[in-house]
Amino acid sequence: MAKRLAILFLTIFAILVPTEMGCAKELIRQGLLRDGFVLGGVDGSVSGSDGDGWFFKLDSDVNDQRALASKGTGLQLLPSVTLEKITADLRKRSSATYQLWGRVTKYKGKNFIFPIYFLPLSKIEQPQSEAPQEHQESKSQEQKPLETTVIEKDDSEPNINEPNDILAIPQEVMEKLKTRRLEPAKLPDDDTGRETEPIVQPQPTAKKASQTLQQDTILANRTVFLTRQDDGQLVFLLDALGRSAPKISLRLLPCEALELTERRQSAELEQPRFKIAGIVTEYKGNQYLLLQRAAQVYNFGNFAR
Repeated sequence: MAKRLAILFLTIFAILVPTEMGCAKELIRQGLLRDGFVLGGVDGSVSGSDGDGWFFKLDSDVNDQRALASKGTGLQLLPSVTLEKITADLRKRSSATYQLWGRVTKYKGKNFIFPIYFLPLSKIEQPQSEAPQEHQESKSQEQKPLETTVIEKDDSEPNINEPNDILAIPQEVMEKLKTRRLEPAKLPDDDTGRETEPIVQPQPTAKKASQTLQQDTILANRTVFLTRQDDGQLVFLLDALGRSAPKISLRLLPCEALELTERRQSAELEQPRFKIAGIVTEYKGNQYLLLQRAAQVYNFGNFAR
């Protein structure tokens, strides 16, 4: 009885396991890469322009165990400090191949990449080897008979490599030491008894012509309004909560958290407030925000709209 149960169990296992593996492969091939998936050193090429956007073309397949981005897929690079460095590096290099680290975002059926770090790649040109000539020269040297040379030792010259030789000061140096005059010590110039020295003013260094780019920063627990500008650009307007403070707006980068925030605002009759957290970056003088979390804030009528 036990043997029959074991045979039945093995039969069921042999039937179900290939089916589940096939289903897993089918699931990986469908859909987009999930939002928040981290790219760790993926090779690819960068192309595009500031007007049409910059794209990263994958040199290999990338999957997040749920979806697959096949080789040759071009994903748009989001504006960031790293993208500005990449575009500056493209002007100096003929090759546009890079190894990229970044975060994948998903917005309205498309995938984007928020670049974090990159390394430029270049092909190594191997020099042409001259192995045949060197081989011939080595053969010719082997064929020549060895010539022995005899060096006669001259006893008149001192052997400077003798380890037991006593080092003596030459007579000319001794005579110069005897006739040398000792200079008197310098007297102190102030009451402290210390010798004063001229003060050398450091020369002012020239300021750098180009300042270094700022790094990405974190913005947390700030109350904002989600608004749309005249050009259609979505921005977060920081709420001063009644204080007389300048209005600061941040352009929003496409991501899944932004898509959910838009849906929540469209369901409200009045414009809601949100308490947000995200990554602030800069590109071409404009500030952008990659939203990570947005929670609606209820004022219960205590704050004016």
